[in-house]
Amino acid sequence: MTYCCGILVRDGLVLVADTRTNAGLDNISTFRKLHVFEKPGERVLMLATAGNLSVSQGVVNFLAEGFENPETGEVESAMTAQTMLQAAQLVGRAVRRSRKEADSSADQSTGVSFEVSLLLGGQIAGGAPRLFMIYTAGNFIECTPDTNYLQIGEHKYGKPILDRAVHYDSDIFDALKIGLISMDSTIRSNLSVGLPIDIALLRRDALQLEVSTRIDASDDYFRDLRNRWSKALRAAHMAIPAPPYRGREP
Repeated sequence: MTYCCGILVRDGLVLVADTRTNAGLDNISTFRKLHVFEKPGERVLMLATAGNLSVSQGVVNFLAEGFENPETGEVESAMTAQTMLQAAQLVGRAVRRSRKEADSSADQSTGVSFEVSLLLGGQIAGGAPRLFMIYTAGNFIECTPDTNYLQIGEHKYGKPILDRAVHYDSDIFDALKIGLISMDSTIRSNLSVGLPIDIALLRRDALQLEVSTRIDASDDYFRDLRNRWSKALRAAHMAIPAPPYRGREP
């Protein structure tokens, strides 16, 4: 399992992804789930993945190396898409192809799931920053200013903070902070999500990443954020009056 979230604000995009994968309580590994395809001044594409690791790694390889479009016969890659919409369509085709290859080579008796979900965010010169969620079937939805974030993986624990705190006019670094709080809430409540965390921040029209880094357990800012958020929650619930229902009968 995993947790990734993407946040679209007026000033750009933020993506946050954990790195934990597990196939049982005693088989936990770390794999990068946030991948970047960048040509400064021309394009930045960020892809976050959740689900079957074999399928998602196949998608990343197809996007990096390119593969043939059966309709045109042309070899397409993340670096050849002319718009973000075309990039989302390309990811959808890569998902279908990678899943088909994984499914054809698998022993069906194992019951392995080849389900995946992905977040694709970025900007290509001449267009606006855009954020998509791509499903296993290769279809996708797009983030909008009305609902300006998307999540994949173990999303339920991090959703409340995003619902309450982030909006399209949020400062982009506030969006990053809220994304990290959302990740911390998920890590605290689900053992299948864990550090390190990869983060990427793309400012509108910059066409190169402003932030691209990994946060681990030694990161001073993230430790402070976790402590401050816990204290703030305790202070908030203590400040609310006790329920006035003692002694009342139904």
